[in-house]
Amino acid sequence: MNEERNDLQKMITQALEEIKEAEGEKFDLDKINLALVSRKTGLSRSRLRRIKANGFIVPEHGLKGKASDLGVLSGYTGIIDDLLRKGITNSVVSFDRLREAGYGGSLSTIKRYIAKHKDLVPAKRHLVEPQGNRGRRYSTGPGETYQMDWGFVNVETGMGATYRAACFAMICHHCGERYVEFFPNAKQENLFIGMIHAFLYMGVPKYILTDNMKSVVIRRDHEGHPIWHREYLGFMNAIGFDTKLCKPRHPFTKGKVERLIRFVKENFMAGRIFSNVTELNHEALRWCERQNGIYQKAVDCIPEREHGESCLSNCHELRKDSGLVGYLCPERKISFDGFVTYEGRRFGVPYWYTEKSCRVMRERYRLHIYSSDMKKELTVHDITWSRRDSYCEDQFVTEQPEEFPTAPVKTTMFHTPPKALGSGFEKFNFEEGLWDE
Repeated sequence: MNEERNDLQKMITQALEEIKEAEGEKFDLDKINLALVSRKTGLSRSRLRRIKANGFIVPEHGLKGKASDLGVLSGYTGIIDDLLRKGITNSVVSFDRLREAGYGGSLSTIKRYIAKHKDLVPAKRHLVEPQGNRGRRYSTGPGETYQMDWGFVNVETGMGATYRAACFAMICHHCGERYVEFFPNAKQENLFIGMIHAFLYMGVPKYILTDNMKSVVIRRDHEGHPIWHREYLGFMNAIGFDTKLCKPRHPFTKGKVERLIRFVKENFMAGRIFSNVTELNHEALRWCERQNGIYQKAVDCIPEREHGESCLSNCHELRKDSGLVGYLCPERKISFDGFVTYEGRRFGVPYWYTEKSCRVMRERYRLHIYSSDMKKELTVHDITWSRRDSYCEDQFVTEQPEEFPTAPVKTTMFHTPPKALGSGFEKFNFEEGLWDE
């Protein structure tokens, strides 16, 4: 803009100099012939009149220094503003959300927009002055240790209600390979399911590093040794790994998984909309695969490549055998009306199954119900994630027992058809004459 203005000013000045040389002493700037100046410069006389009113000095543009309201972000600023009002200032999260909406600009444009609209971000509470990191970083060998933990998030429904969901996270301490899965709660049965799925995805390490969960350890003896939960101890023996516990109230010990949960909350969960847990876990697995294929500065490698080349050789493969089926299919009691409860919803069980308990397993969009000994599949439900009860075809008895005579029947009764009732209009029969008075 400045170069164009300077060129225009130079052109007008040169034209005036030529006219001044030709007219000599008769030259008068106030009485100059604008038609002559127009022929020399190519500018319209209307524009030359405006410039003449300013003393033939080309003024600067009135919108100089003002950014255009119409740009590549036009139509997408509402999405960024909504994320900023929720406290989400991560430009990568905003970039991913806008790309899903059709945005074709760059990440730098979003960074500049966020920097100019920090006033939309709600203020954070400042409780305690930071004390600094007094921990010491340590490293482990390939495939030696995985870290696991739970994270929690509030989920808002379209009906105005709010419930809490649990996020299971596991990460390789050596290369940063990660696995994330969501559950309606953080019960022990969901912990076992999440660990089995993570082992199938990453392999089984030598140690698992975790904090003092109630589903893992009950307490410590007088010498400080952990007393494992009976179910978790059997799970460790069945899979073939050991567990190390972190120091209480010291999250730096397993900082990798703590940072992973924070990254999941700020990057994957931020502003995400989903319809059911199955869809959410599918998107989480795709997100893990994408993050595992990106270079990580903290570990100086690409996790997926490093884990496949170094860590897997020191881990043993988890195979689905009869011992694992019990953990993947938790046991449920059958109610008096023939329902089992799983993940906050009720599913029907056939009436001909007479035992008081069964086993349930969710596999993508279907729920499989098995007998308690896992030898027979009772029924399969399509998961709609509705709060209404889901019935199966033969949940209730449809044919009632009927008694038949054991001796010849000799008693007889008679049944006559009912008498025809008059309509009340017989006296208005005009074809036979006057009606009876």
